[in-house]
Amino acid sequence: MNKLLIVGTVAFDAIETPFGKTDKILGGAATYIGLSASFFNLQSAIVSVVGDDFPQEHLDLLTSKNIDISGIEIVKGGKTFFWSGLYHNDLNSRDTLVTELNVLADFQPKVPQNYKDADVVMLGNLHPLVQSSVLDQMEKKPKLVVLDTMNFWMDCALPELLEVIKRVDVITINDEEARQLSGEYSLVKAANKIQELGPKYVVIKKGEHGALLFHNREVFFAPALPLEDVFDPTGAGDTFAGGFSGFIAQSENISFGNMKNAIIYGSNLASFCVEKFGTERMQTLSKAEVAIRLQQFKSLTQFDIEI
Repeated sequence: MNKLLIVGTVAFDAIETPFGKTDKILGGAATYIGLSASFFNLQSAIVSVVGDDFPQEHLDLLTSKNIDISGIEIVKGGKTFFWSGLYHNDLNSRDTLVTELNVLADFQPKVPQNYKDADVVMLGNLHPLVQSSVLDQMEKKPKLVVLDTMNFWMDCALPELLEVIKRVDVITINDEEARQLSGEYSLVKAANKIQELGPKYVVIKKGEHGALLFHNREVFFAPALPLEDVFDPTGAGDTFAGGFSGFIAQSENISFGNMKNAIIYGSNLASFCVEKFGTERMQTLSKAEVAIRLQQFKSLTQFDIEI
């Protein structure tokens, strides 16, 4: 069975949207990625850090999804990373109210020995030096390395970010970040410039407007499924990344054609994530529900036309 190594935050979030608010709930990039990837037939492990204030029930949840948590360090006397945000009415913009790095400030990732030969490495949003450190620990070159990052690192750690970008095969960022990283407004030109930095594939996420996949001069677009209810967009991008990397790891096919399918699988899983607060929907989601909605995605984009 293929192995997927996931690196990122396991955290507490407190979220407020026009539809309600939460106290501290389970969050973090690696959590969303892991829950999403658990829908595929593969072995996965999370590398992260939490404090001893992190409830055992959350760790048990990850284990129940067949996620290896031996790479999650628990710091005695430490506090878990905490983020709080307020979403505006359109749910596309938000204000960060609180960011407490806590144990994440001194995080030194340790890849479990039996995952140093992982087939696919999913580098969730973290400091670029942490992402590079994980790649340094791999004993075998992964078949695919996927990197997720954000504008914060472009602002405060650009040289380190550019170094890790050189080492990855796929980068996933949103449209605003793609423009910032490339200096180009056109997303086609932006993707071309980003490919010149190292990645063979560039995935540009556009939220409720879908996602674009670029490789050389080829482009693929996947729509987002129109939903009646969107409660909380937190973690949707990470859920997308988990679906994308999980599908690739399961299928063992690293081609542009197969990445189109991976984009659809990622978009499909992300469409569930936004239906409830935090990870709540992903915790109870069934494979049957995933399969039904996948058929909806197919119907949404399938058509016959004479040319």
